[in-house]
Amino acid sequence: MDEIVRQAMAKWPDVPHCFGWLALDARGHWRMRDDRAQALGLPGDRIRNTTLIGFINRNYLPDEQGRWYFQNGPQRVYVDLEICPFVCHTDPALGLVLHTGEPLAQPESVMLSAEGDLAFGIGKRCAVLDDRDLDQGLARLRLEDAVLDEETLVAWLDGEDRRPLTFDWKGRALPVQRVTRAELAGRFGFVSHPRQAA
Repeated sequence: MDEIVRQAMAKWPDVPHCFGWLALDARGHWRMRDDRAQALGLPGDRIRNTTLIGFINRNYLPDEQGRWYFQNGPQRVYVDLEICPFVCHTDPALGLVLHTGEPLAQPESVMLSAEGDLAFGIGKRCAVLDDRDLDQGLARLRLEDAVLDEETLVAWLDGEDRRPLTFDWKGRALPVQRVTRAELAGRFGFVSHPRQAA
């Protein structure tokens, strides 16, 4: 967290929290959601200012209830999550990089959702692979040491093919689990759409 943010929190400790105005989409873009976007269920305008994006990334945290927020000075701006709290992208030098710019640590679990998301569990954190990089991610899946074709992958997702599926992570075969998007929130303890208590 930035020091200027810590100072603002100490100076103004009772600023009300903000809900519904900031979202993280499935490609790792921050989106500003005004009243109209919220009322119509729209994703909101993509934030493109690199300085602001860096500030949000450095001050992005979870609370004790698993609600992720951006600490904007003294105010918590809670984040609506399209899928999960982190999105990762492929990087030729680093492998996988989170939308916040950090390299993805060694995954403890790999999951493939019924909706077609490739997700990684790292401790209590969950990251989904940007769909634009999905082809590269799916190329690392193996079924009995063979690269998958689309028909076999669909059969595995549907549960018709029960052979173990693995993901090649730097030469290690990590087992892949079937999940749904809804199960990710329960498994990793995050709230997709935090709202103020009535």
